[in-house]
Amino acid sequence: MKNKIKRFAAIKEIISSTTVSCQEDLLRLLSERGFNLTQATLSRDLKQMKVAKTPDVSGEYIYKLPAELKSNDDHNAFLANSLTTIDFSGNNVVLHTRSGYASSLAYEIDERIPNVIIGTVAGEDTIIGVIKEGLNKNDVFEALSTIIPALRNR
Repeated sequence: MKNKIKRFAAIKEIISSTTVSCQEDLLRLLSERGFNLTQATLSRDLKQMKVAKTPDVSGEYIYKLPAELKSNDDHNAFLANSLTTIDFSGNNVVLHTRSGYASSLAYEIDERIPNVIIGTVAGEDTIIGVIKEGLNKNDVFEALSTIIPALRNR
């Protein structure tokens, strides 16, 4: 547990002081500080720490700590512009996002509507979510509209 606490502190320090745009770079920087971990462990750490990958002023996507994210209104505007399409297949929902937005949106779904979408897997621009048994498309749209209010108009 001590190693995890030290690793989290190192991740926070690196993200706060360095522009990091990919996990490979973050793994290298951690390795330089004596932390040897896999990409899967780093990915879990980032999710647990609620680290988001967001665009900077130049449009490049970089990692940011929750405290570094701008106001909640800015974050909600960011999410509102992230989704491009929604498709359903059985009890799965596939959400297509603008490039780089999937991780942040998947995190919000996992945190805010686990009673509707019980889990997500995110890529660069695609999220696959598993819909809770017995719920339908309308339930999903209604739940997602709590994160992306513009969906109420669809």
